[in-house]
Amino acid sequence: MENLPALSFLWPKMLWLLVLIPPLAFCYWRLDRLRRGMALRYPALDVVGASARPSRLRRILPPLLMLLGLCSLIVAMARPQALMMLPSRLETVVLAMDMSGSMRADDIKPTRIYAAQRAAKEFVDGQPANVSVSVVAVAGAAAVVQSPTRKREDVIAAIERLEPQRGTALGSGLIIALATVLPNAGIDVERFLDGGSARGPAAADLSAAGRGDAAVPGSYPSGAIVLLSDGQNNTGPDALKAAEVAAGHGVRIFTVGIGTPEGTTLTTDGWSMRVRLDEDVLKKVADMTGAQYFQAQDAGELRKVYRSLSARLAFDKRDVVEITALFTALGALLAVLSGLLSLWWYGRVQ
Repeated sequence: MENLPALSFLWPKMLWLLVLIPPLAFCYWRLDRLRRGMALRYPALDVVGASARPSRLRRILPPLLMLLGLCSLIVAMARPQALMMLPSRLETVVLAMDMSGSMRADDIKPTRIYAAQRAAKEFVDGQPANVSVSVVAVAGAAAVVQSPTRKREDVIAAIERLEPQRGTALGSGLIIALATVLPNAGIDVERFLDGGSARGPAAADLSAAGRGDAAVPGSYPSGAIVLLSDGQNNTGPDALKAAEVAAGHGVRIFTVGIGTPEGTTLTTDGWSMRVRLDEDVLKKVADMTGAQYFQAQDAGELRKVYRSLSARLAFDKRDVVEITALFTALGALLAVLSGLLSLWWYGRVQ
């Protein structure tokens, strides 16, 4: 679908009729010259109500509009179709928010978590009224802190209650978010979590059996997951295994990296550590699920990312749509406008 041309035609042979336009234009030009020459030789025969010396614009504009109208109608006969972005059928969005201790870092002012919460609230406010939003908190463990709801005030209150905790279990957060998007898909969350690093037999069985017949990554239209994290996973199941399960269900996981690559030194409980943005896992998760990775290095950029993501979720389906009616209406409009201008300026259709 990505490689299709922006405009194509079901009956392209009809476009050969466009070769008639230049001869028609030439014939009109010759006729107009003969008419003006006749008017200069025999002024008594000039048509009543016509201007003796019409401006160049008045002579050219009506026939030009008529020719453009004919071109548009001929294109309509070729049945044009365009590759367009269509409104999505999104019903549920799950915000999986990293609440690990590294989110206290201040390389995004005033802190990563404050900037993330503020941007997430703007994102929630920007969602259509018919879309339910859920919130999953991700730290050493993960949990649903707000089940899917259309009540924006409840979602925003849940986001405001989030506080940093120890550990980062991205895989746990993603599998819980996936089960929230697909509550009836039979996803065995407990079995996945018991797999530890998700490299053992239990996790492998889940990735194959838990999803049934694998779907095309990114093909599920009714739900999506948005993961906001600095990418530093240090406990729980592998995030890529969770992404594999999501891809098997066709659910997209959009990832937002928050922080800077150089990072900053974070001191807590007497310990100091360097916390950096780790983009590798976030990029792979988005790629595996047919989604997109975004990166933000300051609070303003993070808000722009969420606005861009809102637009992407609202219009996320590319499809070929026949636009014959559009060219037909344009051709008819141009022809009518040409006739009206001729009647106004000359009292007749030129």
